[in-house]
Amino acid sequence: MKKVYFVLTYSGTILGRIIRFKTGKIYTHVSISLDENLERMYSFSRLNPYNCFVGGFMHERLNAGCFKRFKNTRAMICYIEITDYQYEKLEEQIKMFEENKSMYKFNVLGLIYILFNKKIHRKNYFYCAEFIKYILKNANINIKLPDMPRPENFEELQNAKVIYTGILNKYRVPNIQILEEAKVS
Repeated sequence: MKKVYFVLTYSGTILGRIIRFKTGKIYTHVSISLDENLERMYSFSRLNPYNCFVGGFMHERLNAGCFKRFKNTRAMICYIEITDYQYEKLEEQIKMFEENKSMYKFNVLGLIYILFNKKIHRKNYFYCAEFIKYILKNANINIKLPDMPRPENFEELQNAKVIYTGILNKYRVPNIQILEEAKVS
């Protein structure tokens, strides 16, 4: 069995504040990571930390880009366990996005529509939760997500284990071990 991590964040950007106001939820963005160090973390988000409307497929890093600019980004990190086969398929999906990243665009229009509970499908356009649902589905990872996924849906995943809540750039892997050891004791 392998673990896949979901990193829910709220950075306090203007777009994040609008989403938070409209949804009433704490977290406004979600990324997926294939490792507990969050070195392999991916999503659809802004390409430039200073412009929320120019976005696309991103290899996100804890201390770079938007997360570097917004040092007090709040986070919740959880994981689910998947089979080795599903993990390989997930890696293939992400590799396909990496190799063809110029084909994919940030779905700003879809993000606006979802705030009003409307759906719009645009080929090769994704917002964060939409991207993660897409790659999970194509990797045969069957988790229940609504037709119009939102970041908060990843907080509510069945069988997900929360391993960290706090400031994102203070996250360290030993925190996971301490939390897991405390649960066992």
